[in-house]
Amino acid sequence: MAYIGIMKPNPLWLNWSGGKDCTMALWLLSQDPAFRVARLVTTLSQAHRRVSMHGVREALLDRQAESLGIPLKKIWLPEHAGMEQYSQVMVTAVGELLEEGIALAAFGDIFLEDLRLWRESQLSGQGVKALFPVWGRNSGELAREFIAAGFRAIVVCVNHRWLDPGFAGKPFGPEFLDGLPPGVDPCGENGEFHTFVYDGPLFSNPIAFRQTEIVEREYPAPGGDQQEANSRFRFTFQDLEPA
Repeated sequence: MAYIGIMKPNPLWLNWSGGKDCTMALWLLSQDPAFRVARLVTTLSQAHRRVSMHGVREALLDRQAESLGIPLKKIWLPEHAGMEQYSQVMVTAVGELLEEGIALAAFGDIFLEDLRLWRESQLSGQGVKALFPVWGRNSGELAREFIAAGFRAIVVCVNHRWLDPGFAGKPFGPEFLDGLPPGVDPCGENGEFHTFVYDGPLFSNPIAFRQTEIVEREYPAPGGDQQEANSRFRFTFQDLEPA
């Protein structure tokens, strides 16, 4: 009697920031029997021990990974790391993942074509295929689908170029979406804002946190003329700490 073998799902690592887009990518991947998310991979500031750009503390990421039941691989970046440094660090990290037998990578990008091409180019050189589970989706529909599925998130970073600082610390829900100014992407795909997801159908338990201080930061625009007013980016962060 012949037996039909059962195909094992392909292991992959998911680029993880702790925010809504990568969470939605994880949600879709979890429903696809062809794949198994074996690692969450996050880049953090070595100096501040926080997620780059999001400002979320390492301890909160640890609690996310524990609640999701997926091991978290942390990639540490030096302060003010340039693209060359970033690429070198990533090459080493991807090599380590390949040694574990993980040759697929997934990202929560929605429509930034140049970013997708850059990711594919960087990874293909190491023999890694990139997947984009939410690619091409209508971001407004995706945002509301995320909320309707039962996920809960808070806005942790706001770019002053797009949004008033008062949006920082708001729950990511229908009221937030309805209050966005024209031209702001509902998923913040252009970098308008970032979120931290603390509950939802993938979590075994909610992530307990408390909102602490509001922090403003200013960064030079890459390659910008420091004498020009628009050459610097200003952000407001809602700091969170584990409760």
